[in-house]
Amino acid sequence: MGVLETAKADSTVAAAPLSSALPQQVLTTPAAVALMETLRAKYGPLMFHQSGGCCDGSSPMCYALGEFMTGDSDVLLATVGDEPGAPFYMSKPQFEYWKHTQLILDVVAGRGGMFSLDNSEGVRFLIRSRVFTDEEIAALRAAGRI
Repeated sequence: MGVLETAKADSTVAAAPLSSALPQQVLTTPAAVALMETLRAKYGPLMFHQSGGCCDGSSPMCYALGEFMTGDSDVLLATVGDEPGAPFYMSKPQFEYWKHTQLILDVVAGRGGMFSLDNSEGVRFLIRSRVFTDEEIAALRAAGRI
């Protein structure tokens, strides 16, 4: 599954919730929000896509909003970051593997994916994760989110 790693739940900032009663499927760290602000100042509104492939496809890719076409094969998990926020999508096949997992968008040193806007920043986005509790999974199932 690539660079999806287990989270060491440091400090995270909650993504905009889809419902206040549901556990959030994507969280952001302060470093991720700061990088998003830098990229938004350069490129305008942003979006993320997490696909399933290898290499660059296993990292969250950041695009200018609308630069990556989404469709029926993608799931909108959250809107992340500060207002106006950035939609965070995942491919359906990847979501089937990770639907029981809360994603944490973070930043580490290194180059981003070839087409990702973080490519030239000296840092890149990275997904960390934790498995939802049984209660969280039940709430997400009841809401039709997984």
